[in-house]
Amino acid sequence: MVATSAMQRVIDDLQPDDIYFLGDAVGKGPQSRETCDWVRAHCPHVIGGNWDYGVGNREYPADQYYWDQLGEERLSYLASLPREDEVTLSGVRFRLFHGRPVTPLLRVTEDKAVLEPLFHTERGDFGGVIFADSHRPFFRTLDCGYIMNTGSVGNSMGVPKAHALLLEGTPGEDVHPLFTTVLSIPYDNALAAEIARQDVSLPRGETFVHEVLTGIYSR
Repeated sequence: MVATSAMQRVIDDLQPDDIYFLGDAVGKGPQSRETCDWVRAHCPHVIGGNWDYGVGNREYPADQYYWDQLGEERLSYLASLPREDEVTLSGVRFRLFHGRPVTPLLRVTEDKAVLEPLFHTERGDFGGVIFADSHRPFFRTLDCGYIMNTGSVGNSMGVPKAHALLLEGTPGEDVHPLFTTVLSIPYDNALAAEIARQDVSLPRGETFVHEVLTGIYSR
């Protein structure tokens, strides 16, 4: 929630026309309830991620902590989230999803043969793919289009800052310039870690603290 507050300040400054949240509103950290409520209040478009479905559907008994924290109404909301969305900007049709469970975990180093099929679905072809899941922002071009990762607001790997993507373009199929910016936002990692340390019931709390402070995957 500390990183979400940092992102809120950026949203207030930029005043985007629309906000797409690409999954994992809950899990890992101690403030799933607050983060879930923030997403619902501020993001018109929300896609489910593997943590959302796992917790929302009560798939893993080890997540009892999150079930108790969130309550039945939030769990039902998480379980019902759509798996995909799309948006067309400046003539580029973007496919939006979290990653898992739509695909296996995807990384920036994936071979073209793994990434290219993501642009072609039963709903047609896409000129861009935007996803999250691996918690590392990146931008790549392939012969079939652009592929981007949003990074993570509160649990980024690599550089431990809050990350998101800002796309600036003209809505619709007409071709216009399109600008893509990776937002890299410092936040109080030490405070986020301390909040986690104070919650002695948090599952794998020390691994979460290490990730928040270092950006190194610790599970």
